[in-house]
Amino acid sequence: MISVNDLSVRFGSQKLFEDVNLMFTSGNCYGVIGANGAGKSTFLRVLSGEIEATSGTIGINKEARMSVLKQDHFQYDEFKVIDTVIMGNKRLYDIMIEKDAIYMKEDFSDADGIKAAELEGEFAEMDGWSAESDASNLLQGLGISTDLHEKQMSELTGVEKVKVLLAQALFGNPDILILDEPTNHLDIRTIHWLQEFLINFEGTVIVVSHDRFFLNEVCTNMVDIDFGKITMFSGNYDFWYESSQLALQMMKDQNKKKEEKIKELEKFIARFSANASKSKQATSRKKSLEKITLDDIKPSTRKYPFIGFTMDREVGNEILTVENLSKTIDGVKVLDNISFRVNQGDKIALIGDNEIAITALFKILMGEMEPDEGEFKWGVTITTSYFPKDNTEFFENADMSLVDWLRQFSEEQSEIYIRGFLGRMLFSGEEALKSAKVLSGGEKVRCMLSRMMLKNANVLLLDQPTNHLDLESITALNNGLTDFKSNLIFATKDNEIIHSLANRIIEIRKDGFNDQTMSYEEYIDKFIKE
Repeated sequence: MISVNDLSVRFGSQKLFEDVNLMFTSGNCYGVIGANGAGKSTFLRVLSGEIEATSGTIGINKEARMSVLKQDHFQYDEFKVIDTVIMGNKRLYDIMIEKDAIYMKEDFSDADGIKAAELEGEFAEMDGWSAESDASNLLQGLGISTDLHEKQMSELTGVEKVKVLLAQALFGNPDILILDEPTNHLDIRTIHWLQEFLINFEGTVIVVSHDRFFLNEVCTNMVDIDFGKITMFSGNYDFWYESSQLALQMMKDQNKKKEEKIKELEKFIARFSANASKSKQATSRKKSLEKITLDDIKPSTRKYPFIGFTMDREVGNEILTVENLSKTIDGVKVLDNISFRVNQGDKIALIGDNEIAITALFKILMGEMEPDEGEFKWGVTITTSYFPKDNTEFFENADMSLVDWLRQFSEEQSEIYIRGFLGRMLFSGEEALKSAKVLSGGEKVRCMLSRMMLKNANVLLLDQPTNHLDLESITALNNGLTDFKSNLIFATKDNEIIHSLANRIIEIRKDGFNDQTMSYEEYIDKFIKE
């Protein structure tokens, strides 16, 4: 259990949050959300003791062991992989090193024998003899094969290091787990494994993540950082989002009687409670939801962009045919004899561990890269709008206002028209006149989405459109793509978008590809779960 009392954090004159009073208990998973820059990662670092609060206290049971997902991927380069994982339980690792050093002494004394016996007793109490096998099981669950366990961390790839550090955080059954963006760089199989691990974890989990599906699967509560305040809500991300929208609707509808609002809330809670599985998180969440009253739901002050795609004409029968496409990049064959046909109504998610291969396919389909072999053909009725993974070329020489930047891509040139699209993306007033060269990553993505909306295309292609976006913008994008009535071909790390949109999955793998007309949930059940 963690108690947070009257906590405030300031950096100079900047106030991140103040007067925070919260309680985190065992058996629950808390998802920390907030706009970019709100202080989510800072809050985790305060909880873990990495940085000090300006005022207030954090109470943690002295016997509780806290484990934190490390962010420095080079910190353990001089250590073996298996040892790096065991370091997740510092006391256990220190005992292993100390007793090994004693046994290696040439002048082994009686005092050494007594000390070694004490260490062996503590080692046995901590189940130390199972440490290596437990660490190995964690590594294998996260996709790190046994041939890598004895290697130095410096020999691993960046993605492999991420998985090892995650195994380190999970090792040894800690009482408290603090995880900052644990799904970053993980493949779908590893994310699924992690979800199952956390669903069955009996301690306290506090996590920051931009993966809404992950938050929905594992969280019992949301911790919202908003305008300097931190508030805890029951339920997962979807419940928080939809209940805040419901609260806004109720606030606007002043004429509705309280009894009617209570009935509406009861129906809303019943719908979410009915979706609960038998997992501990879902059961705990269901009990919390059933206690919610009208006063407990609050409208969010978050600002959501509006993302909506329209099309000038519907697609015909011929949309896209791909035949025997192959491509080699830097000596590696990333696409090998890929063939598929896009049908009316297809919303295709491209998945796979090799993002270079997926991006290459997008570039070939958009005429930006030539295949080595094979061909593709778009139907005569088709117009496309493409969101590239790398938008650098659109902004590197863009010494102009956002209005002028977006005007480049619009047939209608009037400033009022252009400002309308920028306003939907939260660039209103003076914001629309800022230079396109100084935009943040998330702002660039919103501009690129505005550019897409101007085209009125009937097929949308999107390569990692959620990169750099906050949860509000990701949610708005998800809503906009859900409302789009024509074809989609997309790749994204946001699992909620795949779950909610895809009716066809194409997995591009080293050994070929797997093309299945089914939902993502069905695909995971059939091809991902063991």
